[in-house]
Amino acid sequence: MTDQSKIPLPTGFDRPSGPSLIERASGSFDFRTLTRPVVADLPPAPEPRIVPQQPQATPAPLAPAPVQPTVAAPAPAPFAPPPPEPIVAVSRFSGPFHAINREHLREQCIIEPESAVTGTLEEFRIVKRQLLRVAAASRAGQGSVHGERILIASAHPGEGKTFCAVNLAISIAAEKDNEVLLVDADFAKPSVLSTLGLPGGKGLMDALADPSLPVEDCVIGTDIAGLYVLPAGNATGSDTEYLASARTNAVLDRLTAHSPNRIVIFDSPPVLAASPATVLAHHVGQTVVVVRADVTGEAALRDAVGLLGACDDIKLLLNGTRFSTTGRRFGSYYGYKE
Repeated sequence: MTDQSKIPLPTGFDRPSGPSLIERASGSFDFRTLTRPVVADLPPAPEPRIVPQQPQATPAPLAPAPVQPTVAAPAPAPFAPPPPEPIVAVSRFSGPFHAINREHLREQCIIEPESAVTGTLEEFRIVKRQLLRVAAASRAGQGSVHGERILIASAHPGEGKTFCAVNLAISIAAEKDNEVLLVDADFAKPSVLSTLGLPGGKGLMDALADPSLPVEDCVIGTDIAGLYVLPAGNATGSDTEYLASARTNAVLDRLTAHSPNRIVIFDSPPVLAASPATVLAHHVGQTVVVVRADVTGEAALRDAVGLLGACDDIKLLLNGTRFSTTGRRFGSYYGYKE
C-alpha cells in the first residue's frame, strides 16, 4: 500500500475549523430513529388482577386394580385329518324270508347252488357274462340306460322263458360283486314262485296299484346268497295300464336305489300273447328273447322283436337244442355227462 503520510495536506486542513459534516447533519436529523423500531404510544397496561382460587377437593387415591392371574394360552391342537365319511350300509329288503328246496330245483333241471358244475351251469355262465358287461357299462354312463334291468321274453308260451329267467338269476346270484332280484312280471299266469317252491303274497302289481305300499316290503328273501324274488301280486284286468303309469318309474327305481350292484330280471308274459312285455320294454336296458329250437317260427320271432323295439339292446337265446353243429358240450371238462 502507498504511504500517504508524506502527502502535504491542503491549506486549512491542519486543524478543524468547526463542526464536522456529520455533526452538522446530526443536528438536523435524529439518527436514533434509524436504530430503533417505531412504536405507537400505547396506554399503560393495567395491573394484573389476582383471582382467588377455589379450594379443590383432593381426589382419593385409586385402589390398585386386582392382578388377574396369568393364564397360559392353550397349546394349538395337533393337526388331524378330517374323519372319513360314514359308510352307509346297503339297506336290505324287509319282506319275508323263505328257504328254497334244492331237490325241487333238481327235479326241474334248474341250477342247484353249491353243486357240481353242469352243462346248464356253463351255458348260463356264458350268457350272463355278456349281460353283466352291458350292465357295468351302463352304470359307468356308457351304452344303454338301465342296463341293470333285463327283460326275459318269448314270442309264445312254452318256449322256456321262465326256465331261462330262473337259471339266469341263480347264476348271477353266484357273482361276488352282484346280487339279483327276480321279478315275476307275468301277471296273468305267474310261474316263478312255483318253480322255486315259494309261497305267494303281495307283489309288483300291488305296489303299482297302492301308492302306500312300499315295493320293498313285497320282496322275498331266499337262502341262496344274493337272490331275491318279487312276486307278481294280485291279478288285475288293468296290468298294462298300471305298468304304463308314471308311478312305474318310481317303483322300479326303488328296487335298485340302495344297491348299485343289483341286477333286476323281469320274467314277462309272452310278447304275442299279452301286452305287458311291450310296456316293460320301455323300462329296461336289455331284452333277451328266448327262441325254442324247432318250435319258434321266424315270422313270430320277427313280430316279437318288433313289438319290443322300445329296448335298444335285444339279444336272442336259443333254447332246447338237441345237438350242436360245432360239437361243443359245455360241462364235460368238469366231468359232467349228459
